[in-house]
Amino acid sequence: MKKHEAQRLAWDLDWNLLRTFMVVVEERGITAAAERLGLKQPTISNALARLERRLDRRLIERKPNVFEVTRAGQLLYADCVEIFGTVSRLPIRLRDVKEEVTGHVLIAVASHIASPLFDEALSDFHARHPRATFGIQVMTSLDVTTAVAQKRAAFGLCLVHTQDPRLDYRVFYREFFGFFCGPTHRLYGRTGLALEDLRGETSVSFQTDHTSDALRPVALLRARAGVDEEVVGVSSSLEEVRRMITAGLGIGPLPLHVVRRDVRDGLLWRLPPYQDPPAIDIHLVFNPQASLNRAEAGLLALLCERVEALPLPARTYGPE
Repeated sequence: MKKHEAQRLAWDLDWNLLRTFMVVVEERGITAAAERLGLKQPTISNALARLERRLDRRLIERKPNVFEVTRAGQLLYADCVEIFGTVSRLPIRLRDVKEEVTGHVLIAVASHIASPLFDEALSDFHARHPRATFGIQVMTSLDVTTAVAQKRAAFGLCLVHTQDPRLDYRVFYREFFGFFCGPTHRLYGRTGLALEDLRGETSVSFQTDHTSDALRPVALLRARAGVDEEVVGVSSSLEEVRRMITAGLGIGPLPLHVVRRDVRDGLLWRLPPYQDPPAIDIHLVFNPQASLNRAEAGLLALLCERVEALPLPARTYGPE
C-alpha cells in the first residue's frame, strides 16, 4: 500500500468494521459474534467482507468446520485490541484531568483469589483515598488477561499458563491445592488413605485443570491418582466446584487455605496426598501501555511495592 493510500485509509475506513472483526476473532465465528453484538449474521459477514475488500487482504479462512485467522488477520487483531483499549480508556483519562487522585479502579480477578496481601492493600488504599471507588469483576483467568490486554481492567489477579508479551507479570502469591470430598462421599471421614485409594473415583474440577493449562500440576496429580478419566463436572468458578464436591458429585481439587474453614466445619474432607501438594502461583497482571487514572496507578503501584517488599515465603499460603 502506497503512502497516499495509507493516509486515505485512515480517513475513509469505517472503524466499526475493526470492532466487528475483533469480536469475530474473539468469538471464533460469525454466529457467536452476531449474538455478542446483537446483530444479524449476514450483517457480520458483510462487515467482514467489506473490511477484507478495503484492506485487500484475506483476514479469516472460512470453510465448513474451519475457522482460521490468517497472518494478516492476526496482525490486524493485535492492532484492533490496542485501538479498542485506547478508545475505552478515553472517559477515564478525561475524567482524571479534574479528579486528580480520585477515580474508579476496575480490577479483574479469577474466582478463587484469597489473599491477605490484596485485602490489606485495598484497605490501606481506601484509608488514604476514601473518594476512590472500586469495581471487582470475577471471570476466568483467560478472560482476566484478555481484559487487561484490552485495557478494560486496570490490572488482574489470576492463574497464568502462557504469558502475553504485551503484559507484565508478578507472582502475587503461591497457594497449594488438595483433593477433597463432601459429607455424602464414601471416603468422607476415613483416615490413613493413600493416593491409590482415589483411583477410579469420579471427580469434578476447574476448566483450567489440564496438562496444557494453568492448573497443570493439579492435572498431573489427578492423572497419577487415576481420577483423570472420570470427570463428571467442571466450572471456572471455585464456588461451583466446591458446590459439586459438597453435593457428592465426586472428589475435586481446591486451594487449601481457601477451604480451611469448610474442613473445620465438616463440609469438606481432606484426601491424599497429605504431603507435597501441588503449588500454584497467582499472578498480578498489568498492561504497561495502559493509561491509568491516578487511583488505578496508585493502587497498582501499592500492590507492586508490597510484592517487592514481601519475600515469596511470606506470600505463600499453606500447606500447614
